[in-house]
Amino acid sequence: MAQLIKIQDYISRYQLDLKRYPTQFVRLKKQQWERMKDDWERGHFDSNWVDELEPMEETVKQSFFSKLFHRSKVDNKSSELEGNEGELQEEDVIPEESSTLHFQPNLVYNPKSIEELNRMYMDQLFHFQLKWASSTLREKSYVDPKYMRDTLLRMFAQRLPDNYFVLYYPILKLIKAPVELDIILILPTEIICIAALEDKDSDAFIGSSDRFWLKKSGKEEVKVLSPMIGLNRMESILLQIIKKEEIDLPIRKVVLSRNGYIDYPGSSFNVQFIDSRKFTEWFIALKSSTSPMKHMQFKAAQAILNLVQTTSYSRSGWEIESEEVDD
Repeated sequence: MAQLIKIQDYISRYQLDLKRYPTQFVRLKKQQWERMKDDWERGHFDSNWVDELEPMEETVKQSFFSKLFHRSKVDNKSSELEGNEGELQEEDVIPEESSTLHFQPNLVYNPKSIEELNRMYMDQLFHFQLKWASSTLREKSYVDPKYMRDTLLRMFAQRLPDNYFVLYYPILKLIKAPVELDIILILPTEIICIAALEDKDSDAFIGSSDRFWLKKSGKEEVKVLSPMIGLNRMESILLQIIKKEEIDLPIRKVVLSRNGYIDYPGSSFNVQFIDSRKFTEWFIALKSSTSPMKHMQFKAAQAILNLVQTTSYSRSGWEIESEEVDD
């Protein structure tokens, strides 16, 4: 499961300590899966259990002072991430607030197979990941409910490996004005910039070097802004960042349409056009990397996180109490 380190301008846990939280996430993921699988194999299913992560807005009911002062410790006896080097082997204990950070997956029904159990677990883990990507111990951002239903975000988060970092439409604070980028995947060996064309099934996008492309949906034809504009801008910004920080990672660009078709006459340097005909093969290749997380990958992610815009509010006492009343 890839690590969702930034969504738009939401406060992110990874902004606090990028070296610590990726390994914390991997340990927690492995530990809680083993616990949940063990409970299922032993038949410890309780129909009264409630999934505390569904819906996302629901929080654990606690008193005001309990929410304000209670902190739980992560079990530091869990195993380390396999294959990682020295800087990723830290055992620091991170204080956690149970209402936003504690991940306790539940058997909300009795799965009939290990595959069904895994789907249940991954869905709950995805909800938990959204909390890590929108809150810290002391701050929180309002999460647009659309991200709960965003199949593209869920696909990247759930189906890519643990050693991939995902930035989903991050907003960077540049000299002149904030700039919203598209999707950035930071792999151990490269950076991938993705512009997604997500619309109706079987839509056809006719590309060109012009400012606008043509979208054909049945008999209807409309002009849409070329995804190459945002993609090239994103590449230009990232090239400046990696040059300044002396980061040695190549950048690859992708125009992606999972359910449509892309027709781009001619050629475009360093750009892949992935539509429904090529998607499965491309995605299998994308998630096949076995390389562990690397120093240069962390350096690239940190350089981008240093420039992000953040909109959040302090989780002060009266706001936590107000949140509890709203629930």
